[in-house]
Amino acid sequence: MPLVDWGEREYGAALDEMRRLRRERRAGRIADTLILVEHPPVVTVGVEGDDGAAVASGLPVVHVERGGKATYHGPGQLVGYALVDLEPRGRDVRRFVHGLEELVVRALAPWSLPATRVAGRRGVWIDGQRKIASVGIAVEEWVTFHGFALNVSTDLATFARFHPCGFSGEVMTSMERELGRPVALGPVRAEVARAWTELFEPGPASSTLGAVPSPEPGA
Repeated sequence: MPLVDWGEREYGAALDEMRRLRRERRAGRIADTLILVEHPPVVTVGVEGDDGAAVASGLPVVHVERGGKATYHGPGQLVGYALVDLEPRGRDVRRFVHGLEELVVRALAPWSLPATRVAGRRGVWIDGQRKIASVGIAVEEWVTFHGFALNVSTDLATFARFHPCGFSGEVMTSMERELGRPVALGPVRAEVARAWTELFEPGPASSTLGAVPSPEPGA
């Protein structure tokens, strides 16, 4: 499964390119692809968000078409944009989102972090209480874009300047905070790539994401 590393890229430029690539995927000119990237500090507001608190953060604010509310992107955060055609995967958006969450859970496993998905709360959580990764996607013509944001060494103080995903900023955590030591992005990228291959290898709708537990009722 193709995986592209953009390094660090300004959010607006990355958004334009991601949208262009979604169209390329719909046209069949590229395969399902995961893009990994870091962004300079920015707050993005999804379709369920109110930008009032986000503007008060003092950071640049960008309105986007993904699901969810406001969240922060910045250095030390590994962002993954998934361009996936759901047509051959049963058009199951809910299961796809659960697959992205499972990808992050598996990527964190080598660090023995108690990462889980929580019914009724989007993203990936530590001990079901502290949010280490946000997930929000958009789907147009059955092709996904946007994706997940995993806090590796992110400056968590920034989250206290608004209400990320509708929660108090104190709910957010990072790999560094949980482990109590520095964490390099390189090994995390490698584990994300491994989990991406495990979960999103091409296949018939009956077997795609077969290793992902079925979504819990109400999730």
